[in-house]
Amino acid sequence: MCGSISIPFRSNKQVVLKGRHRQMPALSMSLANEQATEQLGAVLAARLNPGDVVGLKGPLGSGKTTLARAILRAAAGDPELIVPSPTFTLVEVYDTPTGTYWHFDLYRLETAEQVYELGWEEALAGGIVLVEWPERLGRLLPRHLSVALEMDGDGRKAQLDV
Repeated sequence: MCGSISIPFRSNKQVVLKGRHRQMPALSMSLANEQATEQLGAVLAARLNPGDVVGLKGPLGSGKTTLARAILRAAAGDPELIVPSPTFTLVEVYDTPTGTYWHFDLYRLETAEQVYELGWEEALAGGIVLVEWPERLGRLLPRHLSVALEMDGDGRKAQLDV
């Protein structure tokens, strides 16, 4: 990602992930509820730029689509924006004031190369790309912000890494 991401914590401590070309340790945080996930989505949306790729990892039901929906609603400035899961369409495209977002769900791909049929090259050329199940891309996955989600009691845990 270009620039930096500053994420507030309950302790008012700020953690900053800088530039896409620096090696940094992972950042782990608890997301106690859907509101916390929406806040993370808003923080990410405010910092994403055309050319950025975000890989959303985690098991079924871990909150990948919920986080993508939060990012897209924040980027569009519309908390009521209808954001369906692209599980069956495989990709959904959204024009926002900050750029065109491409939301991919690659769970049903049989081979990584099938992503080219979904507009992958066009998305990378100038879009902001959100990818659920990025591991399905193998070597085709470019450098990206990885957001790994997992269940954590009644909430979720997110780990961000570049």
